[in-house]
Amino acid sequence: MSNPTAAKWLPQAAFDRLTAELAELSGPRRDEVVARIAQAREEGDLKENGGYHAAKEEQGKIEARIRELTVLLRNAEVGEAAVATDEVAAGNVVTASVAGTEMRFLLGSREIAGDSDIDVYSDSSPLGHAILGAKVGDTVTYEAPNGRAIEVRVEKVEPYAG
Repeated sequence: MSNPTAAKWLPQAAFDRLTAELAELSGPRRDEVVARIAQAREEGDLKENGGYHAAKEEQGKIEARIRELTVLLRNAEVGEAAVATDEVAAGNVVTASVAGTEMRFLLGSREIAGDSDIDVYSDSSPLGHAILGAKVGDTVTYEAPNGRAIEVRVEKVEPYAG
């Protein structure tokens, strides 16, 4: 399991986008939900008040995301995307043959990719850990959760353009 407080590399654009999300959640969105909870309380019996329970649930989700973003941004290593190289690093888009099937994915975190539809694998996942530092042409093996050994050949490495 990955360490949630470990530093994660983020490009400046992702850092800025997540900082704006945090500001929105901890400001206007939080205030809006608190107002909805207060209004629902004024309606009386909270046991059967669907609006109250929905607002409390949304408040919990907002507070969880605020905590997640706060830790992520506090521990982020912000910088430019990696320059073109033949070595796999966090923030790279990797094309690899995984168990004979070609895959193209971003190595890093979902936060880097934002709304992009590119597949993302954490550098601390079994696949990510196995290819981190590998060079184009290298073949590595990792153990899948089911115990099966999976062979991966790195075909191409490119910086993520976001």
